[in-house]
Amino acid sequence: MIAIEPMRWWHVDDVHALEGALFPHDPWSIEQFWQELAQNTRTYVVAVHDERVVGYAGAFVLPPDSDVQTIGVAPAAQGSGLGGRLLESLASAARDAGCTHMMLEVRADNVAAITLYERRGFVTISTRPRYYPDGTDALIMRCDLRLGAPEVSS
Repeated sequence: MIAIEPMRWWHVDDVHALEGALFPHDPWSIEQFWQELAQNTRTYVVAVHDERVVGYAGAFVLPPDSDVQTIGVAPAAQGSGLGGRLLESLASAARDAGCTHMMLEVRADNVAAITLYERRGFVTISTRPRYYPDGTDALIMRCDLRLGAPEVSS
C-alpha cells in the first residue's frame, strides 16, 4: 500500500535523490526543497511505500489561487495512478485553504504529464516559448477547483 503523507524534513534527501533521477537535466537543488518546506504558503506531500519515498508533489497555496510547483513519481510506480493521487492531494489542500484555481507549467513534450493534467480538469491557457534550459516550451495549464476533479480510471 502506498500512503500519501505530508513531506517532512526527513524525506528531503530521498525526494532530492528521486528528483535527480527523474529530472537529470534540470533538477531542483536540495536547498530548494528545504526553502520550499520552510514557506507557510507551500503544501508538500510524499508517497511512501515500504518506508521508501516513491513520489512527491508540492504546491504554492495562497487563495484564491494555487500553483503546482513539482510532481515526481518513481519509474516503478508510474502508470499506477499515483501521479493523480498526488495531484488530487494538492488540489484538496488548495480547496481547503480557499483556493478556487490551480495552475501549473509542464514541458510541452511531456505527453504523460499533460494527459494526467487534462484528465484532472486542467486546460492549456498559454505557452512559454523556450522556457526550459534545453529550449523546450512550457505549457501553462489551469484548473477550476470549484468544479472538482473528474473521475479517472488508473
